[in-house]
Amino acid sequence: MRRPIRTTGAVAAAAVTALLCTAAPAAAVPPADTECTAPAGPYQRQLEKHLGRPVDGRQSPEDCRAIRSFQTANDRPHADGFADLATYRTVLVVEATPDPNAAGRCPVESSRMTCVDMDRQLLWVQTGKRVVFGPVPIRTGRDAQETRPGRHAVYWRDRDHVSTIYDNAPMPYSQFFDGGQALHGHPGDLYDGGGSAGCVNLTVDDAAKLWDLLALEDPVYVWGVKPGTAD
Repeated sequence: MRRPIRTTGAVAAAAVTALLCTAAPAAAVPPADTECTAPAGPYQRQLEKHLGRPVDGRQSPEDCRAIRSFQTANDRPHADGFADLATYRTVLVVEATPDPNAAGRCPVESSRMTCVDMDRQLLWVQTGKRVVFGPVPIRTGRDAQETRPGRHAVYWRDRDHVSTIYDNAPMPYSQFFDGGQALHGHPGDLYDGGGSAGCVNLTVDDAAKLWDLLALEDPVYVWGVKPGTAD
């Protein structure tokens, strides 16, 4: 028997509001012509390629300012010119936005389909070929706790779910699709740690929007391999 959907929207809204109210304000962005002193980051070459800079993996003042301008334009909280993981994931979102399913990996059907691309760590929702949500960055399962690929369906939704396995961790806007794995919001830094315990993590804001869009029985299609995990 399918579990009932819990509708405690007021509690969820209060929790999200509290999170927003306690979040640290974004750092002030320096003018574009000020000195930029960040060292080369782990995703230096990827940022250089995206920004049309010489791809040598070495940070120059011009590289630093170009990366900082990209971070500022895309509302990154730390616009400092450092090519970190979060900035690289933003590049993947920007590059995928015109047509996230250009490679045709996600099934194109007349009904709504949630697409989870573990290779690029992206999620979007499409109806036919029309993208109706995303792409947005995600975090899938770490090594030995990988998110299971294949075609699934949303079978249970819990707006205010709390994990009974992982230290009562909050899982807002949970939409379960396969054996305890869910699409859900991750309060805090989406890029901390090596991955989730199998769920598909989104920012809380993106998870809330996805909650409003999906329904029980909606298909979820997962493919690819999270970078850093075994094939």
